[in-house]
Amino acid sequence: MSKIIVVTSGKGGVGKTTTSAAFATGLALRGIPTVVIDFDVGLRNLDLVMGCERRVVYDFINIINGEGNLNQALIKDRRVDSLYILPASQTRNKDALTLKGVAKVLEALKKRFEYIICDSPAGIEHGAIMAMYFADEALIITNPEVSSVRDSDRIVGMLASKTRRAVQDMAPVKEYLLLTRYSAKRVENGDMLSVDDVTDILALPMLGIIPESESVLHASNSGTPITLDNESDAGMAYLDVVARFLGEDPPVRKKKSLFSRLIGR
Repeated sequence: MSKIIVVTSGKGGVGKTTTSAAFATGLALRGIPTVVIDFDVGLRNLDLVMGCERRVVYDFINIINGEGNLNQALIKDRRVDSLYILPASQTRNKDALTLKGVAKVLEALKKRFEYIICDSPAGIEHGAIMAMYFADEALIITNPEVSSVRDSDRIVGMLASKTRRAVQDMAPVKEYLLLTRYSAKRVENGDMLSVDDVTDILALPMLGIIPESESVLHASNSGTPITLDNESDAGMAYLDVVARFLGEDPPVRKKKSLFSRLIGR
């Protein structure tokens, strides 16, 4: 049975698109049919992070408007089997996303993919609501800073009230917290919130902690999802996130992950 996962946050620049690309790639590396959709109409970036910007011909809005078919818009990743990208339009506005249109595309994707990852724009505007509306589960991305955590709390409220599951009185969206750009040194210096601070405020299950790393920026600029970098602490942390999401207990690596060290493993 297919699952729709939204990657969301209240604040921009926290690593949603990086996470969407890394998470989708991590699932596909396990042979799981996965598609990742860019919902940031007008400001698309997922195609850049995934390294397929030159292969975009048709986009999400073209399919919603019947201006092309899904096979024309889906881009198969050249590095990982089972991974596809559905890019956003760079020339339309977010009002082109409609519940009826999004539902039609998602229903078609459910026939082909086990996981559908929705890369949401930041904030609480129309595109973000469209990205979360049909979600079964949500990865809420936050940085260890007060403004990011506060905005994430607003997103938690929206997931509880603005989604199909909320409107139709279904089981609630299953929520996970992912803490990105974490620096233990900056926490010690008082420049960042601690893990305990963040979890006390948001009261969500912590799926993983991604360390602050220059390798993430390098991966994004080179169009390579960080989960393909076996030498990166951040890449390994994302692979562990995928494992936990799938219900596994990832083994302690030779160089313990930040998550493992913080929870005392």
